Amino acid sequence: MNNIKEFFYKFFYFYLNNPKFFFEIITLFTISILLKIYYPKFRGFMGEFWVRIELSKLPKSKYIVLNDIMIYYNNKTCQIDHIVVSNFGIFVIETKNYYGLIKGNKYDNKWYQYLGRTRNSFLNPIHQNYGHIRALSNLLKLDEKYFISIICFSNQAKLKVNCKDEITHLDFLKSEILKFKDINFNYDINELANIINYNNITDRKARRKHIIDIHTKIKNDNELLNNMICPKCGNQLVERNGKNGTFIGCSKFPKCKYTKNRL
Repeated sequence: MNNIKEFFYKFFYFYLNNPKFFFEIITLFTISILLKIYYPKFRGFMGEFWVRIELSKLPKSKYIVLNDIMIYYNNKTCQIDHIVVSNFGIFVIETKNYYGLIKGNKYDNKWYQYLGRTRNSFLNPIHQNYGHIRALSNLLKLDEKYFISIICFSNQAKLKVNCKDEITHLDFLKSEILKFKDINFNYDINELANIINYNNITDRKARRKHIIDIHTKIKNDNELLNNMICPKCGNQLVERNGKNGTFIGCSKFPKCKYTKNRL
């Protein structure tokens, strides 16, 4: 008991004589907590910022860059990270500012991020971006063949992805776009960009609702998966055998190509 009293006596005595030291400790502790809470958002913000910088290097006479676009499609909101409108195609860019090892296949519903022994799942960005392309195709009344999907990961991500779609790192995003050199269509790109901007949803309440709807959908999908129900079409999920082992797939394959890897 005396040792405890002596400890607190020394502690407060040191505090009274070194208030600046304790203020610095509390400040560092507070900053570390805030960084832990807001680091993912900050990292996401910076990832979007660097993508914008990279896209701004494209020749402005040939490319129109649109950032953070939200439009309605099938009575739902659809948020698109970046769109580049050109006569070489309309590039629809989904950015993923992840680091670590990224694994996934084209038809998997989820991809995985590996950080040492930790594994985090996220929605297949190819599927996400296809939804964006369908929304833009409907809005602009253009065939989907004129749209080019690009999934852009941060430079810190090591990609081990089995698909032929355009998947790249930030450093190669510009060159990935510039490699498309054929004139695909003769539409007025300024007019197309104006249509997208005109339909862009900027209302803050609508954008907040979009985020809430995403989290609600993820929760509902997880509940369906726990009951072996396909979240894509509502049919039963069954176990299948593939070249990479067993996996969970929709019973209505090939009409529905939803799959889920076994843990």
